[in-house]
Amino acid sequence: MRRTSALRRSSLSLSAARSGLTKLPDALDHYALVKEFKMIFQSDFQTSASPAKSPSKSGRSSRGLVMCCAAAFLTVTGPCFGETPAADPLVARVDGVEIRQSDLALAEETLGKTVPPQDDAKREYLISFLSDMVILAKAAQSRNIADEADMQRRMTFMRNKALMDRILEVTGDEAVTDDTVRKAYEDVILSAPAEPELHLRSILFRFPDPNNEAEVKAAEDKAKAAIKRIAKGEDFVAVAKAMTENPAGKETGGDMGYMTRGQMGQEYADVAFKLEKGAVSAPIKTQFGWHVIRVEDQRTRKPLEFETVRDRLEVVVARKAQIELINKLRAETKIERIDPAETAETPVQAAQPAQK
Repeated sequence: MRRTSALRRSSLSLSAARSGLTKLPDALDHYALVKEFKMIFQSDFQTSASPAKSPSKSGRSSRGLVMCCAAAFLTVTGPCFGETPAADPLVARVDGVEIRQSDLALAEETLGKTVPPQDDAKREYLISFLSDMVILAKAAQSRNIADEADMQRRMTFMRNKALMDRILEVTGDEAVTDDTVRKAYEDVILSAPAEPELHLRSILFRFPDPNNEAEVKAAEDKAKAAIKRIAKGEDFVAVAKAMTENPAGKETGGDMGYMTRGQMGQEYADVAFKLEKGAVSAPIKTQFGWHVIRVEDQRTRKPLEFETVRDRLEVVVARKAQIELINKLRAETKIERIDPAETAETPVQAAQPAQK
């Protein structure tokens, strides 16, 4: 049976776990499953991706904590993973401390996108990083500047985090079977209401500045001129190739393929779904400019084939099982949140200068 990688599943589930799943919907609820599926499929329902967010301070602090603990662990024990040397080849030694392939994998997972993508450059980067980490950790030990209590807290945190990651990973893997994935397909895909979709062609006239009334009016006039040419008998495809300001549209005659209401955007959909097959719209204003559209065809969207969505359904099934586990353990555990006022200590007064 095919499986998505455990890393892919755990990265989704752990982000959910860290974000505070205090009042999650019942994971067995059909609506919750559909909602989760749509979140994972968000890129399929949107025409453009959202900009990536830059790392937060907490994210950078967490990464620093991971590497700090990894440095201490490498310095004392060598490889970070309990694999045999044959399965975990040696890649470097730093003053006798062995660095193995598994250490490179840990460092790469922690450093993320800062690691060069090319294999040779990546390997050199990770070895240099781990070497520097070992050297600096030894220097800190030799100067006796480590706060052992703080280090122990950090090591305890990292151990708990690793155990959390592992149980969620195992839970997700165990939940994914042919039967559970097929059931998710039936619940999410096959049971979804039939959705109409339209085959559209479009002619676009841009206005660079939406606040510039003259530019907006000029673009609208072009759209009206295109409509007049079509009304006099010219082929929509020919007019689109001649007039549209969308480069792709000049090649395809404005062909946009089949689109659902959600994929069109409200301005488009409000007009398009009122048009008969073969009808041409009046000018439609959006943030991109003025559009003239024609409906080529209308049909009911067919459900996605199982194999085309299997990987993403496996993520849904794994995530659902992980959420259920978190909720179950929370319900069984006594969790006390202490009011800061109860633990507030009387401020220590500063020492007074000695009297001469």
